[in-house]
Amino acid sequence: MNPMNIQEQIQQIIAASIDTKKKLLENPGIIATLKTCSEIISQTFRSGGKVLFCGNGGSAADAQHLAAEFSGRFYTDRDALPAEALHCNTSYLTAVANDYSYDVVYARMIKGIGQPGDVLIGLSTSGNSKNIVEAFKAAKLKNMITIGLTGESGGVMKNISDHLLNVPSNDTPRIQESHILLGHIICQLVEENYFGHA
Repeated sequence: MNPMNIQEQIQQIIAASIDTKKKLLENPGIIATLKTCSEIISQTFRSGGKVLFCGNGGSAADAQHLAAEFSGRFYTDRDALPAEALHCNTSYLTAVANDYSYDVVYARMIKGIGQPGDVLIGLSTSGNSKNIVEAFKAAKLKNMITIGLTGESGGVMKNISDHLLNVPSNDTPRIQESHILLGHIICQLVEENYFGHA
């Protein structure tokens, strides 16, 4: 591959990322869902509840990133908000995966620490990740609120999420890039709503 072809490939990748975000920008359903999710999460924090995140691989990294935006800070210097990613305890994760099944690593945690009114945010580009689906089922039994971040089809999560943010793409890297964008928007809106900073 000559340097010009590599340059064109890079430009095509950037253009594809921009195109996916333009589709988000022009999707009134996604915009409305972002508003709703930010209001729900703000109310959850006001009520003393917490926000839990789960994902696999790159989506696990994104889940941890977004949890840290709440528990650390986003734009403003303010108190921590109760949010965590469920995969960060590797002793728990490996014990349950070994003794039971990887499919239940998140559901078992939800059964242990989830409370009515808490929010569970699951990130899965396919929307079919078995352990995320099982976690959402467990969250329903706990009367928790579920928010799914998926790719275009929504997969299995489409029908089991209280609120779905399905990025209009089937390309995993473009979906993951957009999940961070959507998560950052929610973090900013919640921070401004909860702490009164505009």
